[in-house]
Amino acid sequence: MRIRCKPWAKPELDACDFCMNEPDSLRNHWHEQFPKKQPLYIEMGCGKGGFIAQAAPSMPDKNFIALDIKNEMLVLAKRKIEDAYEKKGMAKDNIRIAIKNISNISQSFGEEDKADRIYINFCNPWPRGKHKKRRLTHPRQLEQYRTFLKDGGEIWFKTDDSPLFFESIPYFLHCGFDIRYRTYDLAKSGFKENFETEHEHMFTEEGKKIKFLIAVKKPDEEIKK
Repeated sequence: MRIRCKPWAKPELDACDFCMNEPDSLRNHWHEQFPKKQPLYIEMGCGKGGFIAQAAPSMPDKNFIALDIKNEMLVLAKRKIEDAYEKKGMAKDNIRIAIKNISNISQSFGEEDKADRIYINFCNPWPRGKHKKRRLTHPRQLEQYRTFLKDGGEIWFKTDDSPLFFESIPYFLHCGFDIRYRTYDLAKSGFKENFETEHEHMFTEEGKKIKFLIAVKKPDEEIKK
């Protein structure tokens, strides 16, 4: 779906005190952008913010970074985040957002930006063969995530797209991840730590089963054995 240009989006983000306007300049210094050093969770492609606006204020003992490629999307996430924190009467100390093309994520995150968890929620499935390398779960992306994800760190991957899910499992295994948990029907799985977004609810109402897995990064030494 083509997103209509919103000329006011970038100025609004530029004025936002929790939007990092030059993420590449923060490489290896992300932990310093928060008042407290806490476990770092990153959402790759936050869209309109349905997930991050629930997760971040619900876990004040974690620091969150939400990334998206479009100003027009991120500004909507910014508004949802502000509303969520305001309703809880909380300061936005543990949330940062930034515009970033995830395909070049290693330009913004380095070995010192150790993340404990990465979220990939309902990313573009890129079903055509020649486009599959654009998937956020493609090996060329997973190899980039490995550089700043801690050993034992997790990737939580959720999608309604069955081909993307099933084809991503060997991607994870090939790139040195163990699949700790998987379900082919999240709504009926009994998994408790889920924040359901509007789109997820819509998919479920339409009868689409949500697939979900947790992949855990193995240390480099284990992969080489």
